[in-house]
Amino acid sequence: MSFHQMWGELAPLGRDPRTGGYRRFAWTGADAECRAWFREQAGRRGLAQETDRNGNQWAWLGDPTRGDAVVTGSHLDSVPDGGAFDGPLGIVSAFAALDELRGRGVEFRRPLAIVNFGDEEGARFGLACVGSRLAAGRLTRAEAFALTDAEGTTLPAAMEAAGYDPETLGPDPERLARIGAFVELHVEQGRALDLTGDPVGVASAIWPHGRWRFDFRGEANHAGTTRIEDRRDPMLPYAETVLAARRAARLAGAVATFGKVAVAPNGVNAVPSLVQGWLDSRATDQPTLDRVVAEIERAAHEHAGRHGVDLAVARESFTPVVEFAHALRDELGRLLTRCGSRPPVPVLGTGAGHDAGILSGSVPTAMLFVRNPTGVSHSPAERATEDDCLAGVAALTDVLEGLACR
Repeated sequence: MSFHQMWGELAPLGRDPRTGGYRRFAWTGADAECRAWFREQAGRRGLAQETDRNGNQWAWLGDPTRGDAVVTGSHLDSVPDGGAFDGPLGIVSAFAALDELRGRGVEFRRPLAIVNFGDEEGARFGLACVGSRLAAGRLTRAEAFALTDAEGTTLPAAMEAAGYDPETLGPDPERLARIGAFVELHVEQGRALDLTGDPVGVASAIWPHGRWRFDFRGEANHAGTTRIEDRRDPMLPYAETVLAARRAARLAGAVATFGKVAVAPNGVNAVPSLVQGWLDSRATDQPTLDRVVAEIERAAHEHAGRHGVDLAVARESFTPVVEFAHALRDELGRLLTRCGSRPPVPVLGTGAGHDAGILSGSVPTAMLFVRNPTGVSHSPAERATEDDCLAGVAALTDVLEGLACR
């Protein structure tokens, strides 16, 4: 089956007809449809399938227990109204690369697997890369059981409703020990490749990044009868903190975004009692990120105090800087230049988190990026040309051949 056919089958799943974006949230009906698509693709190719203790899907060519396997893949879930390419491009490309390798008649000397990691985006439960974090022991079973969505549904309850057993959740060192190399292909979430004119690049590192929740607590009151001077309105320090975050990030050459907000009681004619804002911040190095977040917290406390509002700040997730394994990264570069017959591929860092970054402490990992002509991501406007997607498939095919077949 061609890349184009696979892409066409997957494209309608979980798409919101009103926005054109995707709502493929963990353990929902849309997630189940994507998982069924993955099983169908694996079945068409005669691959052995398994779902691990943390809900990640695996499709194997060769003996999984042999060890030193080459694994590729990504994720199929999305952010709210996300784009079509973030995650799915890596999995569709993986199946297409396997088809190309079989068409070349190569002999596999190492097991090969394609993986779909669950809940990479964290759109439902607020924590990114849940499936890979659990597998790598970077999220405990107790922490996973404490995760809840906006409706108060716990992660275990959501898994049970979807037909999975949450009692199995936990570290999976035996499975990770099977992997000799993990290579994730992903659409670039930025314009570096567009600016250099290259269709494909190799990742060097992932910036340190985290998520923080800011709770501004004031006093609910009537919007029409309460004097301005008598109000304890938490919306005001929240708004000022959003602007402070933008200033702090710009001055430091970092990024900081308040992209999610919850207001109570959320009435048009009511002064809020509580405003919760979630901060996402990333920087090229840890000291810079620490300075940016500290400045945002300082400003938030200052603004809250001036308006008579209480403030609590909690860090909900954090991922330190990830330097991808240099030996594997350099090997990808060598395989993609074919001993000088092609120009060197660019090596670039990224501010976006990925399952490959989570696994990097347990197995050698690397990433390939496919050009994004606008740099837009986490939006229905996210895109990549078909020619560039096929260039990504060709690059992944060459990498897998070099790692698993030679």
